[in-house]
Amino acid sequence: MDTISIIATGGTIDKIYFDAKSEYEVGPPNAIEVLNHFNLQVPYTITSLLRKDSLDLTDEDRELIAETVAADPCRMIIITHGTDTMPETARHIMAHGGAKDKTVVLTGALLPAMFSHTDAVFNIGCALGAVQKACPGVYIAMNGKIFMGGKVMKNRELGRFEEKF
Repeated sequence: MDTISIIATGGTIDKIYFDAKSEYEVGPPNAIEVLNHFNLQVPYTITSLLRKDSLDLTDEDRELIAETVAADPCRMIIITHGTDTMPETARHIMAHGGAKDKTVVLTGALLPAMFSHTDAVFNIGCALGAVQKACPGVYIAMNGKIFMGGKVMKNRELGRFEEKF
């Protein structure tokens, strides 16, 4: 059975509350805690690559993500990512050939994974299903849908992802 590589880059999905500072900051991959409750039947690894809000990602960060995907020996890769610039990173991976013969699914959350009413658990579950069944390419799994990486945008007003024509 193939291993799924999960690469954490930060974003709201990984935010934790620092009480002493009274603010949220990106912490270690919260996917670890989420996946511990799934009783998964598939092997996976988790790598913490970046701990940044996606609004703070640079072109160099996106290049690092694309290079990491390209160098990863796994053919199934999930990237946890902030939602604000997830489509830009998906397009960067596609443009730089990082997903050749691989299925890459980016996902995130509008609320931190450790919140009781987060969408993180659902989105990670959708990404797990998509990465195992989709054809090679780059996708985004959000709001119960799987989008082609180059044809999606975040509708900030409605708090959801939509197909971009």
